[in-house]
Parts: sequence; C-alpha cells; structure tokens
Amino acid sequence: MNQTALINPFAEEFDMQEDPILTPQQIARIEQFATHRTAEVGEILFDASDLDIPFFLVLSGSIAIVQPLEDEEKKVATRGAGQFTGEMTMISGRRSIFRGRVTEAAELLVVPGDRLRSLISRDAELGELIMAAFVTRRSTLIEGGDGNVVLLGTPDSSNTLALREFLTRNGHPFTYIDLETDSSASDLLRRFSVGMGDIPIVVCNNRHVLRNPSIRELAQCLDLNSNIDQNAVRDLIVIGAGPAGLAAAVYAASEGLSVLVIEKNAPGGQAGSSSKIENYLGFPMGLSGQELANRAIAQAIKFGAKLMVAQTVVHLDCNRKPYRVVLDSGMKFSARAVIIATGAQYARLPIGNIEAFTGRGIHYNATYMEAQLCTSEEVVVVGGGNSAGQAAIFLARTCAHVHIVVRSKRLADSMSQYLVDRIEENPKIDIHYQTEIIGLHGNAHLESIEWRDGKTGAVSSRPIRYVFVMAGASPRTEWLEDCIALDEKGFVLTGSDLHAGTSDTLWPLTRAPHMLETSMPGVFAVGDSRSGNVKRVASAVGEGSIAIHLVHRFLAETADSANSSVVEANKQFAMGKV
Repeated sequence: MNQTALINPFAEEFDMQEDPILTPQQIARIEQFATHRTAEVGEILFDASDLDIPFFLVLSGSIAIVQPLEDEEKKVATRGAGQFTGEMTMISGRRSIFRGRVTEAAELLVVPGDRLRSLISRDAELGELIMAAFVTRRSTLIEGGDGNVVLLGTPDSSNTLALREFLTRNGHPFTYIDLETDSSASDLLRRFSVGMGDIPIVVCNNRHVLRNPSIRELAQCLDLNSNIDQNAVRDLIVIGAGPAGLAAAVYAASEGLSVLVIEKNAPGGQAGSSSKIENYLGFPMGLSGQELANRAIAQAIKFGAKLMVAQTVVHLDCNRKPYRVVLDSGMKFSARAVIIATGAQYARLPIGNIEAFTGRGIHYNATYMEAQLCTSEEVVVVGGGNSAGQAAIFLARTCAHVHIVVRSKRLADSMSQYLVDRIEENPKIDIHYQTEIIGLHGNAHLESIEWRDGKTGAVSSRPIRYVFVMAGASPRTEWLEDCIALDEKGFVLTGSDLHAGTSDTLWPLTRAPHMLETSMPGVFAVGDSRSGNVKRVASAVGEGSIAIHLVHRFLAETADSANSSVVEANKQFAMGKV
C-alpha cells in the first residue's frame, strides 16, 4: 500500500473525477429538484461554518471555493459552467469548511441539502457521479492539508497523537505542524499567544484557539454533532461505529429506517487500528481498517444515517418505550430499537505505571501515524491475533527490528496462517513465545522494558521505546449491567445463549429471542461486544447486516401488537365496557 493510502483513509484504488462537467441531459434531471437564481460578482453563496448548505450547479459564470484566513482567502478550487459545488459535508449535514464566492456573474441551480440526498438516492447515475466527486474532493483536501483546522504539537505529546488520530479517523482535513522541526515554530506560538506548555494547540475555523483540548472539546469547536436532532424518536440507534455498527447503519438507512450512530471516539473501532486487512472478501490487495471504515461512513450518510462522535453512552433506559439512550453529556435520545456494537478494547498490560506511558511509547494502534514515530527503532508488539500480526509486518517495513511477545506456545492457534508464514519468514521479526512484559521504565517517554521468559523464568531488560499492545479483548459493557444479561466476562448474551444458566428468567416474552437479540426485546448486540463472537471483520459486518433483518421483524411485531391493542380497545368501547 502506498503512503498516500495510509495517510488518507478516503484514498481509492481507482480514479475518480473530481470536477466533472455535467451534460445538458444530466442538468435537466437535476433541475427537477432545484430552483433558479442569479448571483453577482463578490456575492458569498455560503461561508465557512454554515450549516446544511445547498448544492449549487453553475449554468454560467463561476464560483471560487476559498479557505478564509486571518487577513486573506486561500483559493481551493473554481467551479465553472456545468460544474457543481460541495464535498462530503454536504451529505453529512455538517458545517461547511469553505466559503463560496462568486467570481463571475452567475446563473445557478440551487438544490437544498435534503433534496440533494433524495436526488442521490433516486438517480443512480447522478448519485454515483456526485458521490464520487465529493469523496475525491475530500481525499484531495486531506492529502493537501486544506481545511479549517491547524494542529500544533510534538511527536512525544500523547494528546497531540490522540487529536491527530481523531481527525484522521473522522476523515476531517487538517494541517499538522510539528513544533520540534518547524523552523517557524516560535513565530507560530507568538502569533497565537501560546507557549510550549499549552501544546497541543488547535486553531479551528481560523478564529478559535484551543489549548491542550480534549477530543470532545475539539468536536464541539468544529460542531461535528450540530446536525443531530435530540428530540426525534428514531427507528434505530446504533451504539458504536466499528465494522459491525457501520454495517448496521448502512443496511438500516438503505432500507428506509431512521438511524443514529453514536460513537465514543471516532469511527473504525478496533479494526481501524489495522494497517492492512488482506483476508476481507473482495479486496485481494488488502485495505486498511480505516479505509474500510471511511467507505462505510460515506455509504451510511449517503443513505441518510446520522453519525455522532466523541460522545459516550452511559445508560440504556430499558424501563420505557421507546428505549432511551443517555450520554455522559446529559443528552438523551429515543429509539424503537437499539443495536449494541461497542466492540472490545485491547487489554491493558498488568503493570502499575502503564498509563503514564500511554501515547508516550505505549500504543494501541499501529497505523502510519504511529509508524512515523518509531522509524529505525526496535519495537515490541504484544499479542498473538491477526491485528498483532498485521502490525508486526507493517512495522517491520520501517523499524529496525520487531519483537512479537506472546504468552502462548504457538501463533497458529489465534492467527491466520498467511500472517504466521510471513512473520516466520521475515528476518526483521522475532517471536518470543511464553513471554510477557513485566516492567516499563522512563521519564517523559518510555525508555526501556523488562520481559520474563515463561519457560526459563529469566528476566531481560531491553532499551525499547515503543510497545504496541494488541492482546486480549475487554468488552465495553459496564453501563449495561443493570439492564442487559451479560456472560461472566462481560460480553452480551444473545439468542439461544440466553437460555444458559439463570439468564433465561430475564427473557420476558413467550416467543424465543431472535438470533442477535439480547435479554431486552428490540435490543440487539453485534460484533466483538457479543458473547461468542468470531473476532473477524467479515463476521462483524455480517452480524451488523443480519441484525437489521431482525430489527425489521421486531418493529413489525411491535406495530402488530399496537394495532391489536387499538382494535381490542375499540371493540371494548363499542360494547360499552370502557
């Protein structure tokens, strides 16, 4: 995979047309959804931070797409006759990144955002053409670092890395300035009236300066969730935006259900940390977990799903219908059905000071961003699953040497054979079986580690500054304990597993639970958070799509039950009993 694809999650393996010129026939079809208007030179059609801006098709004249700066404008693109404005924010409903200024008196077709989404859904040819242009334009913005965010930080700052990952995994274009290597660093710090003690520093929308912000503060500054209606009662809420959750969102939205996806951090889940997935059906050359996630996001929002990021669900109110999901911010959302797709997180090493080195030598992702930090270094990957194998092979390209530390006696028990073969044949990778890390040492950054050989008991010290932990799986289900039946490890019980032990008493209906249904009717669990899950991306995607079939069945049952109640009430009323 080339470097661009690793940096840019929207990168495609085929060429797309970024600035197509529409034919008269295509323009005529768009005209059915549009209104006509004229615009004079200098007129601003939309501005940075405007919400849900319309789609402009230029019949004559021209529009400049510019990035507003402090005292000037930076030209990004020009749209002339037969061309149209917009990129992915137009489909997602998020705020505009750029300003549209008329540079030559123009005659325009104007299509509101909701009608544009309808056009894309109904007209296959135009839908493909417009979506291809939007995705390619976003790709170009990411590659060029053109956007409404400037991030200033240093490689050893854990929060700098976290913010870079958040923006990248959300497919949001930004400019990153390394204050350790940029010759103008001191001038930049003076310009924004900040010091090194404030890093990372984020400038969003060219007017707000954030000092060492949290991910949620950055999301708020960019208004990433401003298009979410808190009062709507939806057909479905999906909690978690990994492969299982995104698959559920795509299938639900494409089948006409109103869907809200709520993600704690950024889309991709654990799979998003995979540098290259080669055994996913239909991609013989492989693709990164983040490429897969961003394609799924584009599909989901194309069909009308809403995505909320940097928000944590802390409670599911099972005692009311529709169900209500409560966030740690205090916001509440209601839905007739819920899918739990919160996945699992890699287990933390049982070492007391590990949190002090998180993001400062201890990492739970192995993407291009992390690989940049440890070029030509000796590194350790902890774990024996596919993610660990993918990480080891990927890191071996640029690192001096890679050590795989695993507690088991062989990799083949938990890793695909093609990865085992590559690892065993790679002279830059050593496998340490029955071994575990027992000590971490360093000041501001990890400087050395200690590991113990389980066969001999010998303890070795190594001057290793980077450890990638990809072992174990802990479900994120603590917030469900008072509502949903879990197994002894905290994974969600579903379907026939609900009849094991005492959990069958929690099933309230006479019918059997559906295959992926939890102990609460209408609440389903998919992917790595589900008890008995198969830890593969393909199975997670499959479960997400199957769950929508079951959601339809549940909603139909609910509707039939409600109709039966109404009929019975009318009958009782006619007989004079009520």
